[in-house]
Amino acid sequence: MEVVNQLLKIAGVATTATLRTAHDSQTGGPIIDIQGEDSGLLIGRRGETLRALQFVVNLLVNRNSNSPVRVVLDVELYRQRREKALRELAMKVAEKVATSGRAITLEPMPAAERRIIHLTLANHPQVTTQSTGVGNIRKVTVMPKK
Repeated sequence: MEVVNQLLKIAGVATTATLRTAHDSQTGGPIIDIQGEDSGLLIGRRGETLRALQFVVNLLVNRNSNSPVRVVLDVELYRQRREKALRELAMKVAEKVATSGRAITLEPMPAAERRIIHLTLANHPQVTTQSTGVGNIRKVTVMPKK
């Protein structure tokens, strides 16, 4: 947590970091919440800035470690809101695909967000999902089941 507070201080943003949990069973490491006046700056477009900040924090925390941990950062509960929005999007797109019979390809998104779409629709009776593309332009396609 000290690394996060030092980075925020150096960045000159009016925020504070607090420890939500020291060991999250899903992520395998601590989750740190960041709140404050400038918190929106730390999220960035579709969470890009937040992902970059989390990447830097993990590099710094694990630079001399033999047993690395995965630190997860969340700003103003952004990750929960984004996950909810992605689940709702997945269900809406699945209904469109089921009624039209035509596949729909979503915009490019990071692996963690694609995973939410895949998991949300994994047991859907009428559609299936597939990731296509390479690198930063990987997309999820929602297709009718045959």
